[in-house]
Amino acid sequence: MSIFDYTLKEIQEKLHNNELTVTDLVEASYDQIDRVEDELKSFITLNKEAALAQAKQLDQETNDTNNPLFGIPAGIKDNVLTKGLKTTGASKMLSNFEDPLFDATVVEKLNDAKTVMIGKLNMDEFAMGSSTENSAFSTTHNPWNIDYVPGGSSGGSAAAVAGREVFFSLGSDTGGSIRGPSSYCGVVGMKPTYGLVSRFGVIAFASSLDQVGTITKTVEDNAHVLQAIAGQDPMDQTTVDVEVPNYQDALKDGVKGLKIAVPKEFLAEGVSEEVKQSVLDALKVYEDLGATWEEVTLPHSKYAVAAYYIISSGEASANLARFDGIRYGHRSENATNMIDLFKKSRSEGFGAEVKRRIMFGTLTQSAGYYDDYYHKAQQARRLIKADFDQLFEKYDVVIGPTTPTTAFKIGEQMDDSLTMYANDLLTIPVNLAGVPAISIPSGFSEKTGLPFGLQIIGKHFAEDTVFRTAYAFEQATDHHTKRPNLGGAK
Repeated sequence: MSIFDYTLKEIQEKLHNNELTVTDLVEASYDQIDRVEDELKSFITLNKEAALAQAKQLDQETNDTNNPLFGIPAGIKDNVLTKGLKTTGASKMLSNFEDPLFDATVVEKLNDAKTVMIGKLNMDEFAMGSSTENSAFSTTHNPWNIDYVPGGSSGGSAAAVAGREVFFSLGSDTGGSIRGPSSYCGVVGMKPTYGLVSRFGVIAFASSLDQVGTITKTVEDNAHVLQAIAGQDPMDQTTVDVEVPNYQDALKDGVKGLKIAVPKEFLAEGVSEEVKQSVLDALKVYEDLGATWEEVTLPHSKYAVAAYYIISSGEASANLARFDGIRYGHRSENATNMIDLFKKSRSEGFGAEVKRRIMFGTLTQSAGYYDDYYHKAQQARRLIKADFDQLFEKYDVVIGPTTPTTAFKIGEQMDDSLTMYANDLLTIPVNLAGVPAISIPSGFSEKTGLPFGLQIIGKHFAEDTVFRTAYAFEQATDHHTKRPNLGGAK
């Protein structure tokens, strides 16, 4: 077996029994990066010297087998601040942000768990995109077929896990940016309940929608990582004071008696026949495991994409106003006065998609359009949340596909913004409602060989139920055991 085939728990046992060292793990990550990174382009910045030094230090310590993250190599999306290591948001605007002064809270928590940061992962610029083609530095490629996108905006985070460059990664999810790439790359991606995980130290895109989450090879690994980063943070007043349960305790409870809702809108026009069939096949697995399902409706989900892009663009317009060429970030060398400096710095520093959303967001929040657009979008958001609340009075989880199709080819949709936006039509309602959702591998296309993702949505702060549902399916199938033939991991 490859080192990367072991679960986090199995790795801890091998570390404890001196069958492996942390240095072995870190070197394995960098060896794989050397083999495949020219094809994948998952990373923006590597942390090799510091990571190897940390590994040698950890090898001198006695690892606690109760800490499943001890010494584990991880990748961090490049919109999460890392003290002393460049953080760019995949934007020219922050290409010179070499030394953030502090770590994001989630990075602090991983440091406390003694993980090893391998490097910063590629993404769509400021998390705006569904393909990782909007990065200012490079386009990340799908490990299953490098002619295809890995999804976005956390494309680097998903590709690095699927390509066996790291054992897990952190991403952020504003409208599907963890679950979409996880579906396209055949890995497990969790978007937690809004407020469960701190956003302090994460470069904001849309503050009422952004949530940091976890990408792993298996559901059990995902539960371990979320356990480490969840919890209230005094530095982030949107985090909620709730008890974080032991997610491992619920994993093996099974799904007998579980009530599943399947929205007909999630299998409607725009969803490919192959994807629909993969969901129906998954539901048959759940039936065999003792769960029941019924077709339901989310009547206001048809407004989700429009509401999302109005709300998220409005918040982005406000959040990105701080990048003005004055305090930090890109500063134009061609300005002749202060107003010129603002204009040229932002014009040169931001990419096309970011400019598009800033302009759209500024328009919808302006005096003449606020009531007609932004306020209406917030009303639609409330109705979408109410739809989920009503379903969860009767059902335990909502299940459907993660994305309407498998991954598309690089360059195929770059000039068609509306089609690109529609790729998130199944994930966006989750962010508007603030509920948790996970994407797990559920099969492969006979046409392209690319992975399908199954999306499991739960009640607010019911991540334990979501994990239990995902784990039952994972253990009854073998989709999660398959790996792309890329670079030959060792």
